[in-house]
Amino acid sequence: MREDHAQEANPYLLTAKQKNHFCVVDEHIVISPFEKAAEYGHAKVTKHFGQSFGLSVFAGAFIALAFVFYLTVTTGSSADSWGLVRFSGGIAFSLGLILVVVLGGELFTSTVLSAIAWAQKRVSTKQLLGCWTRVYLGNLCGAMLILLLVMMSKMYAMDSNQWGLNALHVSQHKIHHDWSQAFALGILCNLLVCLGVWMTFSCKDALAKSLLLILPVAMFVSSGFEHSIANLFMVPLGIAIQHFAGNEYFSALGVMRQTFADLTLSNFLFNNLIPVTLGNIVGGAVFVGLGYYWIDNTAMKVPGEAASQHISTITKTPMQISKKYQSSSIAQQTQYQPSQEDLAMKNKIQKLIVSELMDTKPTTLSVDTSIYQALTLLAKNNVRSAPVIDKDNQLLGFVSEQDLMRSLWSEEFASTLPISVKDIMQTKMLTVAPTEKIVQLLEFMVVDKNKLFPVTDSGMYISGGYQSYEERLRDASATVPSTYPVVENGRLCGVIRRETFMQMFAKLYSPEHDGITHPVEQQSVA
Repeated sequence: MREDHAQEANPYLLTAKQKNHFCVVDEHIVISPFEKAAEYGHAKVTKHFGQSFGLSVFAGAFIALAFVFYLTVTTGSSADSWGLVRFSGGIAFSLGLILVVVLGGELFTSTVLSAIAWAQKRVSTKQLLGCWTRVYLGNLCGAMLILLLVMMSKMYAMDSNQWGLNALHVSQHKIHHDWSQAFALGILCNLLVCLGVWMTFSCKDALAKSLLLILPVAMFVSSGFEHSIANLFMVPLGIAIQHFAGNEYFSALGVMRQTFADLTLSNFLFNNLIPVTLGNIVGGAVFVGLGYYWIDNTAMKVPGEAASQHISTITKTPMQISKKYQSSSIAQQTQYQPSQEDLAMKNKIQKLIVSELMDTKPTTLSVDTSIYQALTLLAKNNVRSAPVIDKDNQLLGFVSEQDLMRSLWSEEFASTLPISVKDIMQTKMLTVAPTEKIVQLLEFMVVDKNKLFPVTDSGMYISGGYQSYEERLRDASATVPSTYPVVENGRLCGVIRRETFMQMFAKLYSPEHDGITHPVEQQSVA
């Protein structure tokens, strides 16, 4: 039997995404960068404390290492090439954010995008502030770890002590901003950081993500914008060199130690860290996160006709629904213009969710059901598969006609079937939530996006030759299940099958249908 046919009948042949093997169908669904940002922020807030804090320590270390790279690149440079030196330093520093994004660190300046989840009321204010606090403290720990290693290795003595002198000058410059200046520089910095991270939501390829991050980071570094987590390493490094390098170090440089006497923790805290951190929050959480939330929320509130103009991306080619289009040869030769009824119907489909179409009383099996009983039950009810549940309606597994017939084949069509469903059921499966949108599930069921759009995540064309959209669509069949258990909090609340979609569209696209009232509503009225 072909593999695609096997997957067609067996939801469990796909890898599960959660430990309990239950998952929501979303891997092939195209969602907007805003929706990805919302999920990104929500995941950060709800992540386990230990995991979040550990990743925060790594992120703080990554940013500190990037500043080490920056100091190395800019040490000993000519004053005549000021702009190019700062640009090269910015390119070097971009390593920090690349490491964070590609390796999955938790960085405070990008974590503030979780304000979107807060605005959507998916997390509380307490959860939000708790997340920001643990990430900030984790970043501090990571920065201090790299600081300790840098001081122990005496990197400040490189290039005849010029490396350390460069660090002292950079650190001293940072604490001499006034509050409004430091605050504004913090806003500008995190505006660029969060926009850089936001751009990475449009791709999955690690190389593409890395390239997208370079210029935003290079700009904020070369322009002197202030990054609170970078400063958690940079200024304490200057303070440490000023206090622990020794008099002979400054004598070799021909510089008096007192020149850097203003490098103190109090000056760093009140003249730099507090205003810069507040600026970072405003730039990332308010300007980027809440700004895009406001734009998205405004779009959702467009009333009436404007909303109905959105046509489902499922239908790429015009579909003639009404008899008035079928009867006119002239109309068939011209480009199809959808009527208000057609648009209203498409808009109605867009709003449908799984719970409106699912079978709320599906055929189910128990773990103790024998194979013979399962065979009889599936044949009697004319279904190809059934979920396995316990007495509390918890979903335990899934059995298809293939499972049953495979067992028969292995026993060479034995007349006795002592095996129970428990022995053959599959526990790895795809499930959907009752609130899942019908259009998203339909797209997942019928379209393989990799075949329809043969490009990499970075946009590189990978197909062997040119094909029109219609030709690609013809070959873009999805090898995914046709039946999905509908699960909420681990409990089975229904089953949705591809046949249900067929029945729905058969009614919607019939010439007699008015294009406004949905078949589900017709049934409820009846």
